[in-house]
Amino acid sequence: MHSQRLWGHPLDSPEKVVRWLGALQAQEYAYALWSVAQRAAGVDEAAMNQALATGTILRTHLLRPTWHFVLPEDIRWILKISAPRVNAFNAYYYRKHGLDDELFATSNASLANALEQGGHLTRKELANVLETAGILANGPRLGMIMMRAELDAVICSGAPRGKQQTYALVDERAPAATIMDTDEALAELTRRYFTARGPATLKDYLRWSSLTAAEGKRGLGAIDSELEREVIDGRTYWFATPSLNANKVTKVVDLVQGYDECIMSYSESRDVLLASVTELADTPNVQPFLHAILLDGRLIGHWRRVLERGSVAIETSFYRSLGRDEMSAFDTAAEDYGRFVATPVKRL
Repeated sequence: MHSQRLWGHPLDSPEKVVRWLGALQAQEYAYALWSVAQRAAGVDEAAMNQALATGTILRTHLLRPTWHFVLPEDIRWILKISAPRVNAFNAYYYRKHGLDDELFATSNASLANALEQGGHLTRKELANVLETAGILANGPRLGMIMMRAELDAVICSGAPRGKQQTYALVDERAPAATIMDTDEALAELTRRYFTARGPATLKDYLRWSSLTAAEGKRGLGAIDSELEREVIDGRTYWFATPSLNANKVTKVVDLVQGYDECIMSYSESRDVLLASVTELADTPNVQPFLHAILLDGRLIGHWRRVLERGSVAIETSFYRSLGRDEMSAFDTAAEDYGRFVATPVKRL
């Protein structure tokens, strides 16, 4: 939790959070904004929306494959090593929808030309551009075409137009993106992962990064001298030198989104998050809302926000009753979320 920057000293800005983590899963847009803000000092929802509007933070398909937040300076070198793997995952769907490299070359060119002439355009507007070019673009087929253009570093998020998201050219939004060769990119992605997410295992990293086992081992081999390691119950955990800030804490509640990096960064060692398998199994009436309530870093319940006129309600479902100190810690976490959305919060 300290490595992830959920505990300890917050970072100075949303951009520093995204740089620290390298990439953050972001398909649940409103909740993903909270994931960044809760790791930074004094950042609210308006500041996060501004960062996305101005392009100091970008949103694009990057890993696994799904939406991620990434910095303009990092987008190209991460795509250099992640895009081939995501395209391999997508290959079945490309074939299913009759999409091949020749068609992608045409669709990429059409999208790039439209954005160069028209600025930031919505998904619907770009679908019309593709249809005009003679490319069938609707439903999942359109999604695959747009994702391929993102993976090919042609397009990424643009400035929102009201409540509508737009796309823009990567060349416009990331003109000073860092360029690395493959080995440099592998080493840097591996460094970002284990520094910001350790202790973690190689299997955790492979699941998060989409890399092959050979690529992951090569990346880890390039930086293993920079990391510490511990073997626990037959697993090798890698991590950066423990922070002097990483003191033991108790009675701390964190409201994290279901796709937060403290959840999605792990696969083999995700069991560390669970308070007790037996305890969870014996509570069948718990509502499995997507988002997680953590007590001292362990899963204790689920939450979701319910927008109301003039306020936001937090609906909760716990695996057990909370004590007085624990409920006080929950109230503190809810108040933090209220400051983020700049709206009074109540608990349902």
